[in-house]
Amino acid sequence: MKKLIVMLLACALVLSMCAGFVFAGEADQAAADEVQGLIEAIQVQARTEETDAQCEAAKAAWDALTDEQKELVEDADYFGRDTGDAAQDDPRNQDEIGEKELLVVSFGTSFNDSRVADIKGVEDALAAAYPDWAVRRAFTAQIIINHIQARDGEVIDNMTQALDRAVANGVKTLVVQPTHLMHGAEYDEMCDALEAYAGQIETIVVAEPLLGEVGADATVINDDKAAVAQYVTAAAVEAAGFESLEAAAETGVAFVFMGHGTAHTAKVTYSQMNTMMGELGYANVFVGTVEGEPEETAAEEVIAKVQEGGYTKVILRPLMVVAGDHANNDMADPDDEESWISMFSAAGFDVECQISGLGRIPAVEDLYVAHTAAAMEALAGEAPAEDAAEADGAYTQTKVFDGTYGFGDAEITAYANDDFTAFRLTWEAFDEDQVLEGTVDDGIVTVDYDETGFMTGDAQLIWDDAVASENAWEPLP
Repeated sequence: MKKLIVMLLACALVLSMCAGFVFAGEADQAAADEVQGLIEAIQVQARTEETDAQCEAAKAAWDALTDEQKELVEDADYFGRDTGDAAQDDPRNQDEIGEKELLVVSFGTSFNDSRVADIKGVEDALAAAYPDWAVRRAFTAQIIINHIQARDGEVIDNMTQALDRAVANGVKTLVVQPTHLMHGAEYDEMCDALEAYAGQIETIVVAEPLLGEVGADATVINDDKAAVAQYVTAAAVEAAGFESLEAAAETGVAFVFMGHGTAHTAKVTYSQMNTMMGELGYANVFVGTVEGEPEETAAEEVIAKVQEGGYTKVILRPLMVVAGDHANNDMADPDDEESWISMFSAAGFDVECQISGLGRIPAVEDLYVAHTAAAMEALAGEAPAEDAAEADGAYTQTKVFDGTYGFGDAEITAYANDDFTAFRLTWEAFDEDQVLEGTVDDGIVTVDYDETGFMTGDAQLIWDDAVASENAWEPLP
């Protein structure tokens, strides 16, 4: 009987301990789930009056977890992943701006080392080139701003905050240099945000994104795309340890540059970059996109092309200004079956990744400086004559046609000289008169004057429509 009692007591003790473990496990998971909920609350694109407090609360809750509890958080990398030292960055959100501001607008990244090398690198180059201008920063991705603020305590302005800061500091002339790759959705949203401040800042002018004007199709390629194609290829070849691209090809090495991809009409940019690689004679260089838009840039399509070329090794590198989430995860995460390194490896290639953004390439930084210089030169230019017929007889013919563009539907009045090498385009958008003037060389448009500073990116498409429109050109009196 005594033995039975002892056994029963022992069993009770074991059951009690097990129950304690269960309850403790449930409590740990509950604490982890609470933190996950706080993280999800700030993974949003809209900033509210509660955002700052939400970021602080999420970090405090994370810090209060034990190491074991942190491992139970679904998105533990949000706070737990080491992406470098945020202290090396400069949010460039200071006041005392003065009357002249150069606002550098980026999508942003929460990868600290990449933000310093790629975004701050471009900002530093611009600050060195234009010491008389106050260089400030704005990110367009609030979800990234929140991540950096919650994890690292670094506060970066969004577009509204940066523009409010400019107004509050009495900025009269604002030059905006986007670090965006192209005239895509992010660029359009940036221009929309700027429009709201047109009456609060005397002069706003927008510089070209990295790859310049889009062009009508895959064969229309500007100098910016040709330059970047050479810059990124040279950087990749050097980082891979080859003396030349040809030397890499002789050893069976192909380079694949991974862009983001987009459903925006600007997606033709990726096709143009592929075309440019061919025109440069870069047979072992391929361009793809994460989103697979345009379709020929999907990973499966690129893999097939590399296989057709007979290459055995692939070096992956982002065709992105910043080597952030897409470069580290979609491109280079070996644990993700859908990452590019996994897919190319599964296809039988020896794969190497270069996690390096375009923004840290000195020649690319110089190209941004040149784009800013062109925008500043436009500030000094004189406006064209109010009446095209009075512009020294430069234009001899005109036509009116309708079109649909990123800014909406418009009735366009086009003017041209006899040989269609000079143009003027006028219409109304955003309750303002829009005027573009420039030249045409072999179908490629160069804008010399942009009335509001927002429409240069649409010039090529509008001019192409002017040429293609069935409406007849009429002689000017």
